[in-house]
Amino acid sequence: MCLDLLDSLEREPEFFSRVTIGEESWILEYDPQTKHQSREWHTGNSPRPKKVRMSKSKIKLILICFFDCEGIVHNEFVPPGQTVNQTFYQEVLDRLRKRVARMRPGIARTWMLHHENAPFHTAVSINEFLAEKSISVVPQPPVRRISVPVTSFYSPGSKTN
Repeated sequence: MCLDLLDSLEREPEFFSRVTIGEESWILEYDPQTKHQSREWHTGNSPRPKKVRMSKSKIKLILICFFDCEGIVHNEFVPPGQTVNQTFYQEVLDRLRKRVARMRPGIARTWMLHHENAPFHTAVSINEFLAEKSISVVPQPPVRRISVPVTSFYSPGSKTN
């Protein structure tokens, strides 16, 4: 499978420019600071600043994000209480398909999808939908790839330790 991908890349150097990657990520309400970011300058006589304790997040949402080599193509938050199943995911894929046609017209007929092997990604109804819409799926390699977290696209000035 990996050799097939390498062969595709050798035959078509622009192969990966047609690949759209789908990822899901939990998004939490709070954004904790690092120790370095929370430092403040004070005189020797001034009282120490009070630190707010971080509490558990009350808001926990799932973000589904699709991106390619040019950036984010489509994203959406899963409504609270909604289960991500094959029916919901098919609706998301349909919106993605329309978005690719608008944002990436040069690859609208030839783009490929790469997503993980979650049960709702590999469901028969999803595979039928993708086949019906002529959307090819880039196979998942046998070893999990190292990928950039979705949240890095949303916080370009990400924190350093």
